[in-house]
Amino acid sequence: MLAALWFGYWLTLIMAVPAAGFLVRLFMIQHDCGHGAFFRRRSANDWVGRALGALTLTPYDAWRRSHAIHHASSGNLEHRGIGDLTTLTVREYLALSRWRRLGYRLYRNPIVMFGLGPAYLFIVQHRLPSELTRCGWRSWASAMLTNAAIALIIVSMMWMVGVRPFLLVHVPITLLAASIGVWLFYVQHQFEHTYWAGNPTWSLHEAALHGSSHYDLPGILRWFTANIGVHHVHHLCSRIPYYRLACVLRDYPELKDVGRLTLLQSLACVRLVLWDEGQQRLISFNELRQTHAAGGRHA
Repeated sequence: MLAALWFGYWLTLIMAVPAAGFLVRLFMIQHDCGHGAFFRRRSANDWVGRALGALTLTPYDAWRRSHAIHHASSGNLEHRGIGDLTTLTVREYLALSRWRRLGYRLYRNPIVMFGLGPAYLFIVQHRLPSELTRCGWRSWASAMLTNAAIALIIVSMMWMVGVRPFLLVHVPITLLAASIGVWLFYVQHQFEHTYWAGNPTWSLHEAALHGSSHYDLPGILRWFTANIGVHHVHHLCSRIPYYRLACVLRDYPELKDVGRLTLLQSLACVRLVLWDEGQQRLISFNELRQTHAAGGRHA
């Protein structure tokens, strides 16, 4: 990509697409390390995960903790807010003031959710994760050491190739990879017939199987995303490494159609923003408005 700058920035930007894909794949390996699934020894998982954090801009120990909470509480209406996207129920949304409704709408806007949000998350928020307020000194040390390693890499690269070439190459990779990562996480749980329930009816296994999608991607995208689309199986057993998830679908073909989403079908998930407890599905703002309009006519 640096060499391509001599021929035209358009060529560098084209090359940023597969480069971002490789960065996403590195994050998925870091993700498996966080689950203790990539290597047999925990120490190998942890140190490789920490090293990859300097490339993915993600402090490993703090992220691992918040992600473990996500796995333990996914789909539970009583335990939202850590390691997941903010999702309100229809009742909660209607109880908000006008300004707070506007804030939720802005948060759920695709430009914010998949553009500004990922950039802020990986470039700014991950430098001092909010989870650190609830963590011990190890997570603090991990985050600060990750920041120091990132700073060292950036300064060294700028010294070797120059500030402007470095930014022209790495900013597009980082922004694109961050957006892809957030999109994948979004589609894995924010689909129409996902699973949400409150205590005591919430079930860990029901949430895993029916609250996580099977994002059935084309082969090349499955490789770049390290089979993370087989997310329902991953939530059922997070110790299965990504390179074995395809084997699970082969051996248990009945799992292929559970929560299945194709690439084209997943685009419709963007408009789904509120959990309707009556219909037990995610709905859009337009559906909410139409429901209220119909209710007003009947009244």
